[in-house]
Amino acid sequence: MTDTAQSDSQPKETAKTQLMRDSGGSAAASESYAELVADLRDTFRKGHTRPLSWRRTQLEALVAMLSDNEREFAEAMREDLGRPPMEAFGADIGTTRTEIKHMLKHFESWAKPRKASMPITVQPARGRVIPEPLGVALVISPWNYPVQLLVHPMAAAIAAGNAVVAKPSELSPATSAVLARLVPNYVDDQAVVLVEGAVQETTALLEQEFDYIFFTGSTNVGRIVMQAAAKHLTPVTLELGGKSPTLVASDADIEVAARRIMWGKFLNAGQTCIAPDYVLVEAPVRDRLVGKMADTLREFYGDDPRLCDDYGRIVNGRHLDRLQNLLRSSGGTVAIGGQIDATDRYIAPTVVVDPDLSAPIMQEEIFGPLLPVLTVESIDEAVAFVNDRPKPLALYVFSGSSAIIEEVIERTSSGGACVNHCVMHILPSDLPFGGVGPSGMGAYGGRAGFDTFSHLKSVLYKPQKPDPRLLYPPYTAMKSKIAHKAM
Repeated sequence: MTDTAQSDSQPKETAKTQLMRDSGGSAAASESYAELVADLRDTFRKGHTRPLSWRRTQLEALVAMLSDNEREFAEAMREDLGRPPMEAFGADIGTTRTEIKHMLKHFESWAKPRKASMPITVQPARGRVIPEPLGVALVISPWNYPVQLLVHPMAAAIAAGNAVVAKPSELSPATSAVLARLVPNYVDDQAVVLVEGAVQETTALLEQEFDYIFFTGSTNVGRIVMQAAAKHLTPVTLELGGKSPTLVASDADIEVAARRIMWGKFLNAGQTCIAPDYVLVEAPVRDRLVGKMADTLREFYGDDPRLCDDYGRIVNGRHLDRLQNLLRSSGGTVAIGGQIDATDRYIAPTVVVDPDLSAPIMQEEIFGPLLPVLTVESIDEAVAFVNDRPKPLALYVFSGSSAIIEEVIERTSSGGACVNHCVMHILPSDLPFGGVGPSGMGAYGGRAGFDTFSHLKSVLYKPQKPDPRLLYPPYTAMKSKIAHKAM
């Protein structure tokens, strides 16, 4: 924890927090943010964030923040999303803390210059790739995992030696308020600033010139972020979404597949970017899979999930209405669930069998507790189905056959994939997480996150002597012969 860490619940008042709180109106906000970014860039240029000791102190402070305030974060996520404490810890607090601890173990080695071999054409010489921080990074996070998806990339940016502006989502206001109160009490507010707000504030932030933008959210908003970044030629990482397919072969362990798909889908009430969006199951085991899904949901949440403390809620009324419309227009058979209580922001875990392929539920990312199950005659048909659609953020395949598994992995493209489970591939630090095509660009997690927020600068070192004349005119026949032989 830094010297600025405080145990009380009041935020440390600084010039920056005063600036952010008092700015009003789009023009005023833009002016305030321009001043904020200029101050952070000045801090960065003075070398404030470069020392490894500073980076370590900030990362340790973030671990302390998550540990000291676990209950408060969990309560905020319960208020925002109806999240059970175990989900809040496992998917947000504990996962993020583990990732930062991994950074603490390795970031100093990641920051060291990396040797590069030199070909004979440049000898004598040595080469190094030097990771250097980019400058001032903007991290914009969504509402569905409001701690993990803000603090994790923020920590990666800090580990790489950058100053950071962090923008949590206004759609998870309780968690955003806790972060806004705690972050300046734990980390160095001269280099790391959290800004609350909605569309107006985000738009004003995007008008500023950052050295890197890291955005997690919808594909539509990702396009807006990329357009804004293009004005300044600012590089971006976009962690987006899409319709992540789940393929179930007839030789899969159907009971295990049902349990793992139900867990991955209905975690956080389906509001997960890598949740199974739809299932493609071979015809001979379709009915058995759906039956086991129903059994699993009773095992997880009882006969009435609405009464179960372990099942979450939809983030707000607008998203509930959207999901209700998806269900109503699906054209399929509701085999499980379907109950909705708008006053409680509740939608039951729902399985829809063989919906209309042209219906919105099969055209849009669902991002909620509705799971279409489609019947296919073969895994080949399932692979063709996936390949006819935009590349997803995740892909899941269940089978007991290594040949089928490898066929699916090799013939499809997705941001990441998981075999015989769901969602779990996001956990290992050494597996970079990111999208491909419309599901995103760039990756983070472990060293990939450090490299994302670094410029890997190539440097060639040459001695002053010897100074062979081969490179210089006049270009004789002998020099040409030597060059052709060497290259």
